[in-house]
Amino acid sequence: MSVALAVLPGLSASCLNQPKSVPQNPAVTAKQAPEASFDSSIDSYRKKLFSDGKKVFREETFGSEAFFGGTLQLHKAILGEKQGGIGPGISPMDALKLGLKVDVGKVPDTLVQVIKGGHVSLGNPKTTTELLKADAVIGVKGFFDKQGQLVSVGVQCALCHSTVDDSFMRGIGRRLDGWPNRDLNVGAIIAASPGLGEYAKKANVSEDELRKVLLAWGPGKYDAEFNQDHIGFRPDGKTAATVIPAAFGLAGVNLHTYTGWGSVTYWNAYVANTQMMGQGVFFDPRLHSKDFPAAGQLGNEIIRPEDQRTPAQRQKPDLVTSKLAALHYYQLSIPAPRPPSGSYDRGAAARGKMLFEGRARCASCHVPPLFTEPGYSMHAPEEIGIDAFQANRSPDKKYRTTPLGGLFVRAKGGFYHDGRFPDLQSVVRHYDRTLKIELTDEERYDLVNYLESL
Repeated sequence: MSVALAVLPGLSASCLNQPKSVPQNPAVTAKQAPEASFDSSIDSYRKKLFSDGKKVFREETFGSEAFFGGTLQLHKAILGEKQGGIGPGISPMDALKLGLKVDVGKVPDTLVQVIKGGHVSLGNPKTTTELLKADAVIGVKGFFDKQGQLVSVGVQCALCHSTVDDSFMRGIGRRLDGWPNRDLNVGAIIAASPGLGEYAKKANVSEDELRKVLLAWGPGKYDAEFNQDHIGFRPDGKTAATVIPAAFGLAGVNLHTYTGWGSVTYWNAYVANTQMMGQGVFFDPRLHSKDFPAAGQLGNEIIRPEDQRTPAQRQKPDLVTSKLAALHYYQLSIPAPRPPSGSYDRGAAARGKMLFEGRARCASCHVPPLFTEPGYSMHAPEEIGIDAFQANRSPDKKYRTTPLGGLFVRAKGGFYHDGRFPDLQSVVRHYDRTLKIELTDEERYDLVNYLESL
């Protein structure tokens, strides 16, 4: 008999001699109700984050009205002289031409009916004021006094990163959160502001120079680095602005922008504080390098370390930081939209998938199902065969591997950070040459259809 078997009887006897009940902790009584499981806490937190994040994305201005209404005086341009503002005013038709969108779900039913019947002029700035009162202009928040007079405006995340489905008319429809507004002409809107001269003064540039930079952006483009480096144009004379990126399909994605900078929530903090000119706290010591000589000139003292902030700055409430977690969660919840049925050749797409994951080597960087690298997704300009201009305006001097979901949404304005490639065929041809893959015309066709299917 083995030693193990020999001791078993002893163990059994010992076990049988143990007390039948274990004394309870005196602090715990049978009368206490069991606590809710931690799963319920998680579920409750999830629901609250999503609800709060959706509200932040669509409604929060972060205090940006101090800049857009205070410095730029944009509300006066909207009102026009007849309503106590400046100039001709901005009518709904003017706003739609500038790429602004209207959420039909926010427009009062009575106003919808009179617009349909042609009884309200979309060429009248007064109608714009009514739409602002209804919170129907996506991404723009109007502030009114007790008499109903528009006295300021602020901006929201949705201004650049939402559009509509045009279900009512072009520019008016149901919201499409996360879709980049490639019709929006941010530069033209800011350039038309009465307070542009004051903005230029704070930015330490001439008003003419600033207006030239802004008007060069055009629809669907924005430069989130101009107020850090004062570089308005590429060496070839084209605008330094980049196309507005998508804010969908970001779950599992590390870096948010074309040139890295930081995570999704880093960029949310950067934009809320340094672009929307919200009132918050933002840290990035990299902005103190020689590469960003203009950082802080617009009053963005928030980029300085906390111990260098003045007492007056410390007294201002932080209107940004507490909203970042919920905003992040909501953005990660927005899926990449699926392409319309019949918009691509399914047979070709199936063949293109094999090329994508095989000989064309696309999946070596655009790793399915994220379609970007898990982890660090940055590449030197020479790796992808393009110039270093935009990369050199960022801390890492590299370009990010952009996720590929919902490419059909991003077709307007072109592909790549600056829209240099007008279509996906041009993108495929570029990599075919750069990587010396030598695809046939048929293979390029198949690969494009696969990309269109994502």
